[in-house]
Amino acid sequence: MDATALLLSRAQFAFTISFHIIFPAFTIGLAAWLTVLEALHLASGRPAYRVVFEFWLKIFGVAFGLGVVSGIVMAFEFGTNWSELSKMSGPIQGPLLSYETFTAFTLEASFFGVLIFGRSRVRPWFYLFSTAMVALGTTFSAFWIMVNNSWMQVPVGYTMEHGIAVPNDWTAIVFSPVVWVRFPHMLLAAYLSGAFCIAATGAWYFLRSKFLVEARIMLRMGLFLAAVLAPTQLFLGHLTGDYVHDDQPAKFAAIEGRWHDEQPAGEVLLALPDPAAEANDYEIKIPILGSLIGSMSFTSKEVGLTDFPPQDRPPVLVPFFTFRIMVGCGLAMLGLAWLGSYLSLKHRLERNRFLLWLIFLSFPLPFIATLTGWWTAEVGRQPWTVYGLMRTADAMTPFLTARAATISLVVFCSVYAFIFAFGIFYIYRLLRAGPSGHLALPSTAAVPNRPMSVVDERPTLGLSHPLAGE
Repeated sequence: MDATALLLSRAQFAFTISFHIIFPAFTIGLAAWLTVLEALHLASGRPAYRVVFEFWLKIFGVAFGLGVVSGIVMAFEFGTNWSELSKMSGPIQGPLLSYETFTAFTLEASFFGVLIFGRSRVRPWFYLFSTAMVALGTTFSAFWIMVNNSWMQVPVGYTMEHGIAVPNDWTAIVFSPVVWVRFPHMLLAAYLSGAFCIAATGAWYFLRSKFLVEARIMLRMGLFLAAVLAPTQLFLGHLTGDYVHDDQPAKFAAIEGRWHDEQPAGEVLLALPDPAAEANDYEIKIPILGSLIGSMSFTSKEVGLTDFPPQDRPPVLVPFFTFRIMVGCGLAMLGLAWLGSYLSLKHRLERNRFLLWLIFLSFPLPFIATLTGWWTAEVGRQPWTVYGLMRTADAMTPFLTARAATISLVVFCSVYAFIFAFGIFYIYRLLRAGPSGHLALPSTAAVPNRPMSVVDERPTLGLSHPLAGE
């Protein structure tokens, strides 16, 4: 086994999956929001909902394509860089990836064309149904990926036959308690990503004094959704920590920065872990809170990293800091969503330029939280690829050379940077152009005796909705 090839292969997969996860995290939430917009348009008849829908549908289409292309590459990496993993876990992971194709890709491929080309060709109810099916397809995709990854985190429902994991209980695999904690956690992360991107876009338009009717819809709906989802996400994060505490104690100790057994255990808020000294420098710690978080007890004993052999410990620095970055982003999103929603209900948000700037600049927060949460889970699982069954060093393709791994890493990074830079730039151009005018509302001459909006030059047709703030 070539240690350099192993390091480069890990770096390549980390790069590709980190790049890929940004797009599903955005499109899953956006697809659900498009369904809500279409339903509101049918229920209220308000043209602004249609304008906002058509605007975000174009962005969804670009981001969806980038997500599909970047995800396909990872399937090849299982064969080129991680063939031993594919050999050992193929009877389980292969069917799970096939289920994603049969459910998620089938729905998305069948109904996405209707969204793009079918507005004038199908009945309104069927167009809404197609939008919901695309959203359901993106959700199925997340579900099967999380089932797959959760099996690697906590393997269940299998027997080992000649070094190969053979499934003997698909119910245990699909309905593992770990799946039904991690999948909602990932799904809400995607919804929060969409919500904050939408709210940030609305804030940006307000700061530029453009598209103000549509901007109000984006800003309020994004903030209200985030205000509900953010505390729920924090609760699901705690439940995710419970499974790590019970099933991956070494990862939990690394996240907590706990080197030695403690009873009761304190909670390290900030520190600089020193793996060589097996201690923390500059530690800020709250007594007893670690036992309360870990075991819901004021007196429980919590294990430290020194309980595990050095070769079985994860790298401490990455999960320790990424976990705190994730939590910090979550708390910042919660504060912004609650404050923004409160001021919006008081009709004071649009005049508060400082908060609008904060909301606009907040759009990276959910992506940072998603990435750092994913790194916490994956790096914290080391040195295992399949926890307790296969080490990462044993999962790599035999005889893979450092030269081959270097070439593939450079090619992957170059192609991704070249192609997807243009994709991101095109999304930026769409956002900068704003909602197109082909669905613009009629002029005041065509609609007499209708009041003009106080914040937009276009009339509102007398249609009001609490989400739009009119």
